[in-house]
Amino acid sequence: MEVEQPPGIGSQLRAWRRRRRLSQLDLSNVADVSARHLSYVETGRARPSRSMVLHLSQALDIPLRERNTLLLAAGYAPAYRESSLDDAYLASVRSAIDAMLTAHEPYPAVVVDRLWDVLAGNRAMSVLMEGVPEHLLEPRPNVFRLTLHPDGLASRLANLGEVRTLTLRRLLRQVDATGDETLRALYEEVSRYPVTAEPEGAEHPPSPIQVPLRIRSPFGELSMFSTMATFGAPADVTLSELAIELFYPLDEFTARTLRLLAEPAAGPATG
Repeated sequence: MEVEQPPGIGSQLRAWRRRRRLSQLDLSNVADVSARHLSYVETGRARPSRSMVLHLSQALDIPLRERNTLLLAAGYAPAYRESSLDDAYLASVRSAIDAMLTAHEPYPAVVVDRLWDVLAGNRAMSVLMEGVPEHLLEPRPNVFRLTLHPDGLASRLANLGEVRTLTLRRLLRQVDATGDETLRALYEEVSRYPVTAEPEGAEHPPSPIQVPLRIRSPFGELSMFSTMATFGAPADVTLSELAIELFYPLDEFTARTLRLLAEPAAGPATG
């Protein structure tokens, strides 16, 4: 029985170059490598050195996980360690994450991996997770499923159409940039979720954020936006793929409500 072999280093580098929409001449200028040598590498006429694989990977802004894949395809050992977040090796990172999550309360914050699976969250995330059924929480919650599934946050979003368009575009950009088949499958899944008609709602005042999260709650509509934090110059695959999404209130009503919900006896914010 024939076993399909993975693509060689040359074809993989060519695929990454095309994914970045660069010609061989463009890449040769960026990487300061002759276009002829790049051609030889891509066609298999020349085997790149370990340092050349890493150099081209950096020039192409290839994620660390895929850099290891390229090294293996070229016959070299991986350059980047892949640790579990629970390893003692990442204890300082874990401590920093815990500090960020706790310090951000009473506003929600969540840690995700490269597939947007939720690894950790602070107590304020209960505002976003309220009422989410078990089938969206196992084996791990996923941000896109939680947001777009009719049984998830989608049922409480006052601007589902806007949020759906923005999040699908974000995911598709990541798929195009990485070529990750697992992310592509996730996109195909969540883009097929049924969309219910949005109820008529009140007009919202002008906002500095194009598409905030507008969440219907028993206390009124909560408006939030988010920022993403990543670790600078990671040398570990796991660390390179972590991101922390921090949610902030867009108006004073939301800020007061989130602060009140964090107190032992929560109630609505008035005014």
